[in-house]
Amino acid sequence: MDTSRSDALWVRAGQRLPGGVNSPVRAFRGVGGQPRFFASGSGAYLTDVDGNRYVDYVMSWGPLILGHAHPDVTASAQTAVAAGSSFGAPSPLEVELAEAIVEAVPSIEVVRLVCSGTEAGMAVVRLARGATGRMGLIKFDGCYHGHADSLLVAAGSGVATLGLPDSPGVPPELAALTWSLPYGDLDAVETVLAGHGEKIGAIIVEPVAGNMGVVDLGRGWLAGLRLLCDRYGVLLIFDEVMTGFRVARGGVQGRDAIKPDLTMLGKVIGGGYPLAAYGGRADLMRQIAPAGPIYQAGTLAGNPVAVSAGLTTLRALAQPGVYEQLEATSARLADGLADAAAAAGVPLVVNRAGSMFTAFFTDQPVTDYATAKQASTARFAAFFWAMLERGVYLPPSQFEAWFPGLAHDAQAVATTLAAAREAFAICKSTA
Repeated sequence: MDTSRSDALWVRAGQRLPGGVNSPVRAFRGVGGQPRFFASGSGAYLTDVDGNRYVDYVMSWGPLILGHAHPDVTASAQTAVAAGSSFGAPSPLEVELAEAIVEAVPSIEVVRLVCSGTEAGMAVVRLARGATGRMGLIKFDGCYHGHADSLLVAAGSGVATLGLPDSPGVPPELAALTWSLPYGDLDAVETVLAGHGEKIGAIIVEPVAGNMGVVDLGRGWLAGLRLLCDRYGVLLIFDEVMTGFRVARGGVQGRDAIKPDLTMLGKVIGGGYPLAAYGGRADLMRQIAPAGPIYQAGTLAGNPVAVSAGLTTLRALAQPGVYEQLEATSARLADGLADAAAAAGVPLVVNRAGSMFTAFFTDQPVTDYATAKQASTARFAAFFWAMLERGVYLPPSQFEAWFPGLAHDAQAVATTLAAAREAFAICKSTA
């Protein structure tokens, strides 16, 4: 592949952007080498500035469940922006989007729109602390809930990719309020609650982990957390930024029939535009200003362009057969990868939840952050580059999810699996 234009842009970016990027995992530190710069996307495909075309499984890290530049989403955004990109005042579509979210997500009675998952994480933690009067928080190793200070403790995602410790700049006083426990360990949760329950306002969890790679422990784990929260008077927060409207229409909570007290949403609900949300029980959400005393605001929150794109996306996902198609496509990919790796003699564990999965280069089950970190990052890097050279763009980290969507048709799947068979043969010799 000719990458000369990407290479030139990388030099320029390094002079003006920290690490050459605006979000760390884009820098390819987890796989080595230099990132590609992209010019356009259509359906399941990306085209870089040098004209190389790739089947895309990053899909903007999950939002583009309908595909790049989906005509209905594009048209709705164009119509909205022609009428005004932002009013700083209420508009009708934000009410419709709120109603659509409440209708689909079982635990949400009232919802507040924001612009990013990190904003949702900041706000939901403030709400939990304000509502309970308890400042302590339990999270889980390898779960990433945005880069807010209280949540950037033993985080996954880009932190795991870069091998960074808890970030400099996080006040130790805030870090001391956060207990980070092994994912899936109910005994550890109960031990902390028994000893410090009066200090802890909330437990925040990815109900299916995606930021250590995909780990789905099922209903029993979540039911156990719900039981412990009820016993100790602690709020349960589901971070469904990644899983909402992807694992199932109602998120993991809809699939498993477990109701959290509060929920974070993002990615899919914005249809590729900057939009996220948090919501939950009405008695809690009505403590948010101006209904209540807990302050949170946003200049561009609920802007009509993002809301229009998100509402169009959710309406498309409400059509019959959509989630059956997503399930079938994702299963073909995950099973095909596992079969191709086995045929090549490459140890591989594929963890899947709905239309998100991770291929871990290991021969042991991956059930938490500790076991995820046993996967071979070197072998993944070799596989990544072999796939990229064959026209398949994967998340540039062993610890991220792949995001197939409705645009990934039979040809895209066949191209991917054909490339994978060759790539496994190449990466087999990598330790």
